[in-house]
Amino acid sequence: MTQHTPVMSEAEYRENTFFSIFGSVPEPGFESPTEQVDVWGRVWGCTSDVGRLRVVLMHRPGDELSVVENKPMPEIGGFGDPEKGWYWMGRTLPDLPAMQAAHDALAKLLKREGVEIVYVGDAAPGRMKQVYTRDSVIGVKGGAVVARLARRVRRGEELPVTRALAKAGCPILGTLHGEAVFEGGGFAILDEKTAACSLSVACNAEGVRQMKNILGTMGIELIPVHNPGYRIHIDGAFVMVDVDTAVINMNELPYVFIEYLKSRKMKLIPVPPEDNAFSVNCLAIAPGRVIMHTSVSPRLADKLDKSGITVLPVDYDCVELGGGGIHCSTAPLARDPL
Repeated sequence: MTQHTPVMSEAEYRENTFFSIFGSVPEPGFESPTEQVDVWGRVWGCTSDVGRLRVVLMHRPGDELSVVENKPMPEIGGFGDPEKGWYWMGRTLPDLPAMQAAHDALAKLLKREGVEIVYVGDAAPGRMKQVYTRDSVIGVKGGAVVARLARRVRRGEELPVTRALAKAGCPILGTLHGEAVFEGGGFAILDEKTAACSLSVACNAEGVRQMKNILGTMGIELIPVHNPGYRIHIDGAFVMVDVDTAVINMNELPYVFIEYLKSRKMKLIPVPPEDNAFSVNCLAIAPGRVIMHTSVSPRLADKLDKSGITVLPVDYDCVELGGGGIHCSTAPLARDPL
């Protein structure tokens, strides 16, 4: 028998014609500049830690700090209430007006450098460390990943951060879930295809696995760095300040990672012993242009100058008393590619 090809109906013909004209458009990809601008209003995300900073997420310290009471905890060297879940590592109770003035000075400097600031609104109830926005969100190519904070005192900061991202129109490319914990201070971008992260009390194996999966879709390799002891974040020991230059605390990084950085021909600037930990906790706003606290030692300042690094100083001591510095208080959402 002769086989006859079924004749296409008028409805099928119209449908095929419709989709041949108005069908799926997978290209250009999500991260392409034209797609980002057309759909999301601007190019979002970060492909380095030193590209010209365009947008940063911050939270001005506020009433959330009223939860801190005069309850000394000598065992942690500060104040705290284990039942309520808050702690304050400062030697003295927080001075809110001074903290706000320091934060305003940092924001003013950023704006002067052409950086747009997206502010988190009200802090999560009882979460008195919301100022350290770095930990709640990680800027990656095309958008951001909402982290999951490890400690009780901080769990919940993610919600106001998510609301701020949505209001700003920043794409959220992932949210860590399940039993993953992963904080932005434990993440560093080495180049467009490579990032490093802490494997620590604040970035567990499941958190690292989920971040690897997210970054893997972008062709980015994530290198876990085993933090010693109870050290929390990689940004307490390693921060990029130029395309191939980093400030480091040599005694807080594993030997294997230091050797890896050297194999990449990266220039490492060790922090001298007279500097405190927050000398590492700085923020690159452009290649070789870095915001640091004013108490940087002359020896470190000289090393930075000889390496071609321009330092923009800001007095941030009163915020650092809470356990986080300039790097902790800024979460980049958009940087120019290198």
